[in-house]
Amino acid sequence: MPVLGVKRLEHVFAAAASLDVDKSDLKRHDEFLARKIADMLLRGNAIANANAREVIEPQDLPITKGLQERMHEFRALDDANAEEILAQKVAIPPGDWVISDDTMAMLPEVAGGLSVALAKSFKVIDPDLKNPQTEHWDRAFELFDLLL
Repeated sequence: MPVLGVKRLEHVFAAAASLDVDKSDLKRHDEFLARKIADMLLRGNAIANANAREVIEPQDLPITKGLQERMHEFRALDDANAEEILAQKVAIPPGDWVISDDTMAMLPEVAGGLSVALAKSFKVIDPDLKNPQTEHWDRAFELFDLLL
């Protein structure tokens, strides 16, 4: 990832939860996004199929009230570059699904909301945390795996 991308994502974590992250943290962030986007598409596909559709539409994604609020917070950062970087990071995992253009266009904002939620989860795990370590990342992943 280019240095500019690292700086923009550092800004997201700093603005959302006053956290300092580095390049190794951002690799974990990429893994987090890949896992959670895949999970959301898996559920979205099941919802689309349950509604006799083959195409995953935005309303099929399991976006909770909390995630919706984090997406608004991400949008409020007013950092178009961060959203562009996240658009490049959102990799569609292989699967037996078709994703609508509207859903594809929405995924960077979903990734932004997930990023804000992840940053805030570190402060729930440890309110005094400034620089997440491996144990914090592991706990955050575990929390999100319980819920999403």
